[in-house]
Amino acid sequence: RMAIPGTDTSQGVPQLISNINACQVIAEAVRTTLGPRGMDKLMVDDRGKATISNDGATILKLLDVVHPAAKTLVDIARSQDAEVGDGTTSVTLLAAEFLKQLKPYVEEGLHPQTIIRAFRTATGLAVSKIREIAVSVKKDDKQEQRLLLEKCAATALNSKLIAGQKDFFSKMVVDAVMSLDELLPLKMIGIKKVQGGALEDSQLVLGVAFKKTFSYAGFEMQPKRYENPKIGLLNVELELKAEKDNAEVRVKSVEDYQAIVDAEWNILYDKLEKIYQSGAKVVLSKLPIGDVATQYFADRDLFCAGRVQEEDLKRTMMACGGSIQTSVGNMTDDILGQCELFEEVQVGGERYNFFKGCPKAKTCTIILRGGAEQFTEEMERSLHDAIMIVRRAIKNDSIVAGGGAIEMELSKYLRDYSRTIPGKQQLLIGAYAKALEVIPRQLCDNAGFDATNILNKLRAKHAQGGMWYGVDINNEDITDNFVACVWEPSIVRINALTAASEAACLILSVDETIKNPRSSVDGPAMGGGRGRGRGRPHAH
Repeated sequence: RMAIPGTDTSQGVPQLISNINACQVIAEAVRTTLGPRGMDKLMVDDRGKATISNDGATILKLLDVVHPAAKTLVDIARSQDAEVGDGTTSVTLLAAEFLKQLKPYVEEGLHPQTIIRAFRTATGLAVSKIREIAVSVKKDDKQEQRLLLEKCAATALNSKLIAGQKDFFSKMVVDAVMSLDELLPLKMIGIKKVQGGALEDSQLVLGVAFKKTFSYAGFEMQPKRYENPKIGLLNVELELKAEKDNAEVRVKSVEDYQAIVDAEWNILYDKLEKIYQSGAKVVLSKLPIGDVATQYFADRDLFCAGRVQEEDLKRTMMACGGSIQTSVGNMTDDILGQCELFEEVQVGGERYNFFKGCPKAKTCTIILRGGAEQFTEEMERSLHDAIMIVRRAIKNDSIVAGGGAIEMELSKYLRDYSRTIPGKQQLLIGAYAKALEVIPRQLCDNAGFDATNILNKLRAKHAQGGMWYGVDINNEDITDNFVACVWEPSIVRINALTAASEAACLILSVDETIKNPRSSVDGPAMGGGRGRGRGRPHAH
């Protein structure tokens, strides 16, 4: 008997059913966040920090999911977030809906492997169908491509809090992504949040911007803007060390002590002199720059900032060229960065350092403004989604219509296909087709429309060949979403379908959960330490 005392097991069909139910519950949590009329969730963690979000992946991350089968759903939402950046809610919903449609078949004792086989077939068909009907974007026409990318960004922002300003933000996102180089590294788009101000005050800086760091006296005398400065990036501490840190020195007379202090000052001045000689005008260091150094630089018209965060320093390095130095010994020209304009600007209550017109880089910084902290955080997450979508659209230049249109088309296609094959596969592919309708249905539910009515209209329309028809949120009707510019990169949908059906297959193929009581967090599960001599500790 496998059951070690104290483990909970349930086998076969009841286990499958309980796993399916657990997934249903997870989906319920994110169900209402889908689409332009989706609601937001307010999650409070154990420390009492509140997060408001509409992003499926964020919500599932913050929900502490314990159930092992339901964790799969959290994982696919994460993978969708990492791979494509958007469509996290759809993935979770699809997976849960697949399971829901299969529940009756499982209860009747249909073998899970049969189901899985049918699902693999269906997914394969669906993906090839998406590839076949996706519309590719002409890359050569820059103007055209730009419009398309803005549409995609706007679609991604539609379901977020900042949907009201989506035109403003979608332009900003497209500008940001367009300013990157071929590889489109996300790291090169910095997003900084500043409280206060209106949403429209958010701005895109083509270059690097970061918050003014902690500074000492004498910093006020430093110039605040330079044309074409050389930039020195250091990882050096420019301040007097207290002796007690370094070593124990026994001195007999005051002169000895003075000599030690002088030596230290000389070391510091030597460093500063070298930096000054190198011709750098802006000095950034990851470690603190002390008050002596600050004054020294101020007297010589240099600008310095210490304790710059590492990633900001790295972005500056990527942007302005140069490299981060750990010593000031060889400060030659080739390791200094440069940019066209450096200035320090007041943004809200913070001072920001801007580096504009960077020669090397393709980097930019988005500065978000907004009232509440939670709000700017959610803005950041929404923009992240939009940025990812635009990246995807540039890399894979084919798009499909959103708003439930592509799902309905696939549903119709699979339903037609299922009629051509005999046996159980027919039922299962039919179930798959039915499950795809969950997206348009949920869009209707979230907007408070009559879902059944609209779905009937959509089915009729798709049967007559209106392949891009989807839910029209604004007029409680159906419309051609391709014309209405509700677009998303086809890769989003392909990834969502494959991930969702993989998850569904995975959950179906589990027919037993065996928990080892001792591996659970709450310590020994059985009373009195080792379970009174029953369970011997396993040799791990």
